[in-house]
Amino acid sequence: MGATTPNTGAKPRLVVVGNGMAGIRTVEELLAQAPELYDITVIGAEPYTNYNRILLSPVLTGEQTLQDIMLNDEAWYARHGIRLLCNRKVTRVDRGRRRVHCDDGTEAAYDRLLLATGSNPTILPVPGHDLDGVVAFRDIDDVNRMIEASSRYRNAVVIGGGLLGLEAANGLAARGMNVSVVHLGAALLDRQLDLEAAALLRRSLEARGLTFLLQRQTREIVAGDDGRVRALRFADGAEVPADLVVMAVGVRPNTALAESCGLRVDRGIVVTDTLQTYDPRIYAVGECVSHRGTAYGLVAPLFEQAKVAANHLAMHGIGRYEGSITSTKLKVTGIDLFSAGDFTGGAHTETIVLADALDGVYKKLVISDDKLVGACLYGDTADSSWYVRLMREGQGIGALRDQLMAGEFAGDGLENAAAGG
Repeated sequence: MGATTPNTGAKPRLVVVGNGMAGIRTVEELLAQAPELYDITVIGAEPYTNYNRILLSPVLTGEQTLQDIMLNDEAWYARHGIRLLCNRKVTRVDRGRRRVHCDDGTEAAYDRLLLATGSNPTILPVPGHDLDGVVAFRDIDDVNRMIEASSRYRNAVVIGGGLLGLEAANGLAARGMNVSVVHLGAALLDRQLDLEAAALLRRSLEARGLTFLLQRQTREIVAGDDGRVRALRFADGAEVPADLVVMAVGVRPNTALAESCGLRVDRGIVVTDTLQTYDPRIYAVGECVSHRGTAYGLVAPLFEQAKVAANHLAMHGIGRYEGSITSTKLKVTGIDLFSAGDFTGGAHTETIVLADALDGVYKKLVISDDKLVGACLYGDTADSSWYVRLMREGQGIGALRDQLMAGEFAGDGLENAAAGG
């Protein structure tokens, strides 16, 4: 039998499976509320301490280094008495004995367990998907592989015109590669932008040298004589040369561990408003979670979940997570875009649009029942936080309606004038 975490005293034991942003944010919140409550063990699959995954894009472009995006070094874990087990995978949770088992034989006993297993990149099951030169865009190792390839090869193809795909394409272009983006949809970021904003984005990225192959379906990744990827072949038989293929077609919650130990899973580990699973001793946060039928892949909801989970782990028991209004930003220097809520609108909504093609500015606000319910901004995102706040609070916009486009400062002025009579 492998090594076992010792029980050093009367403290309850908290084991955290996942050393990423959601799990460690929960630990940070917990330490702020109840710093001495638990003996804490954190188990991570990667060989690194906690880092900011959303800043992998600027690492790829060369604007930041891996050291720049590290959030907590080994000294932080030691300072808080946290036992950190890196570079190992939890293979089994024994809920009856309350123990987790790792692939290297290590075991850890728990009184409370926090699952923060994140998500796995979706890999298209086309022939050649496992060739040398085909990578995802998910972690530090993926970024290192892309950087290495950019120093040796010329042609890159990114499959996926979503946020990650465009960030990968921009980063590889910044490193000198010829980059084509293949997307099944008719427009870029078709889940995050409307057609007008997507068209502005495409023009901006084409000006940077990117090529877009829209409404194309990948049929096969073709190998060269050396066994490495050589080209991408589409359903119509056409090919595009590729020395590197980046799969950026989405992620899916990593629920294998939860499923194997009998927790309820439905498009994610099912949790309550207190972030507890079917087993009340086991909490879950982050991209692995399904809350009220929704799995979130953005960082703001993950942090909101972390705050509530920590509140309950700290035994305060008053926090509730009721879901999040999600918003989107693209991490490409020099391109400002933002969307949140129901930005498409419909029959029972009112839409306010400002379009300035000359300056490359486009703003669309969607109103329903005197409330702001959606926003899509391109070129000027200065008021994005204000719009999210209005949506989250669900307040009637009333006299603000005619001033929404002018921004928060104008809106505050109007509110102050109204307050003053």
